[in-house]
Amino acid sequence: MTVHESGEMYLETVYILSQNSQKIRGIDVGEYMGYSKPSVSRALGILKKQQLVTTDPQGYIKLTEEGEARAKVIYERHTLLSLLFKNIGVDEKTAVEDACRIEHYISEKTFDAIKKHFEKYGSKK
Repeated sequence: MTVHESGEMYLETVYILSQNSQKIRGIDVGEYMGYSKPSVSRALGILKKQQLVTTDPQGYIKLTEEGEARAKVIYERHTLLSLLFKNIGVDEKTAVEDACRIEHYISEKTFDAIKKHFEKYGSKK
């Protein structure tokens, strides 16, 4: 099942927020992303239908096993690409923004090559 870029952004956000709290609500996601409540509700509804997130009776959002696996991949791409761009001299703000765009489109083959390069040569930062 295909998850579009916006869905991946929501998965990544829930993953990031879940690192600090197990009690994540739609309002937390919206505040983090800067999106309105209706936009967040719609997106989370789609992710629920795709069985990537669930909500408990109190309304707390949780990633499913598959949702968490996908979110971890997206997050890894984001952090490694951000680091790559900073290492080649891009300012942090631009590096993070560009990584956020590229993480959704880079091929697995290219990302794996970048990852192997970092494992072999390390990072400056």
